[in-house]
Amino acid sequence: MPRTRSSLWRDPSLPWVESRRACHSRACYKAHSHPTFSIGAVDAGCSYFTGAGEGQQRLTPGTLVMVPAQRVHACNPEPGQAWSYQMLHVQAEWLAQLRLESGLAAAKTGAPARISRLPALYRQFCSLNELLFSAANTVDKEAALIAFMGDHDFSEHPPLTAAPAPTLAMPALRGLLERIEADDPATLSLETLARQAGLGRYQLIRAFRAATGLTPHAYLLNARINRGRQLLRDGLALAEVAYRLGFADQSHFQRVFKAHVGVTPGQYR
Repeated sequence: MPRTRSSLWRDPSLPWVESRRACHSRACYKAHSHPTFSIGAVDAGCSYFTGAGEGQQRLTPGTLVMVPAQRVHACNPEPGQAWSYQMLHVQAEWLAQLRLESGLAAAKTGAPARISRLPALYRQFCSLNELLFSAANTVDKEAALIAFMGDHDFSEHPPLTAAPAPTLAMPALRGLLERIEADDPATLSLETLARQAGLGRYQLIRAFRAATGLTPHAYLLNARINRGRQLLRDGLALAEVAYRLGFADQSHFQRVFKAHVGVTPGQYR
């Protein structure tokens, strides 16, 4: 049986981007979101992509999925099978500025994911990622990233019907999301959020899940993990990160982190 391999690329000179490659992986992910615009590519095997709506989309080799920031999603291999994939994460603010320079509209936060089965786009994405993982200089990598992200209008690709854009018509819900992203999510509780929204706890759970695809608890947990990624990139020790995020202990943090990210905190760091 082929050995599972996973590698992560980051460069302190390019803090707005990171990339990951996984081969023969059987890791499964909980529904989650990223504060970044993400592009995933299926290299081998098949997987199922789910968004905030009902249903799922089967992804075959050569497929690309473009996931806007804060779009709840999960992508997992077929039961009992392994798959290989690549995942590129680009800071949403950096991308919005680049799209503005290129005369293209940036994907709105929480917008539906989009899918591409174009062989040429898949090959270009693979070439970009190969360059990022190579020993090429930072200037060439940055130029390639800018060219790729600026050349392609991802809105031309069809949105996934299984992942409708969440409606955040209620100002109270929008305020909750802003508070979760701005405050320390480890200190927030369902009671606190319900009080801010002026809703009962049950009402809040239903409204929040309809808007984001996650319950308030799951959204808070996801926010803590995203905060943990940043703390690990800053070089904090695992025990310190677990403590700051309010986890009971380091092992609990490791289990939750791997369920969301696919690798342990130590591997990610």
